[in-house]
Amino acid sequence: MTSMLNQQILARAAEVLGRMRDAGLRAVTAESCTGGLVAAALTHHAGSSDMVEGGFVTYSNAMKTALLGVPPALLAHHGAVSAEVAASMARGALAHAPDADLAVAITGIAGPGGGSAEKPVGLVWFGAIRRDGEGSTISRQFAGDREAVRSQAVAQALDLLADLTDAHMHI
Repeated sequence: MTSMLNQQILARAAEVLGRMRDAGLRAVTAESCTGGLVAAALTHHAGSSDMVEGGFVTYSNAMKTALLGVPPALLAHHGAVSAEVAASMARGALAHAPDADLAVAITGIAGPGGGSAEKPVGLVWFGAIRRDGEGSTISRQFAGDREAVRSQAVAQALDLLADLTDAHMHI
């Protein structure tokens, strides 16, 4: 795990935490293919408990439903790796973390198996939302092996938290 949490990612996490501290914001994560790495990067830093509410690792569809309230019908219709599920995971994380202001969710196919023509290995969907309802979903197609996909997904999630924080500061 330490290899994926390289110095660049840890430095980015520290920068995001600083922005969140300045804005008085707290975050929660909902992670599937990254297995808690975003929360690990954030909580690597002393004092992060002021800005990090916690994280959910919901690898299976059953856990996405049980812990985050993702509707089974949504999973059945769109698949776990979709904009709809990423958004639902982010909303569910906020709903279950009452002191959090921001949520980022990640669901994807890290590989090496599990891909298809429609959803290839390296496809990752992100949901990012503020408690006031402002949010977005984006997808990225990452290259490389499983470790590379997961590492790039963590970096993207940190960027999304920074974007949510910056957007909050400009309201």
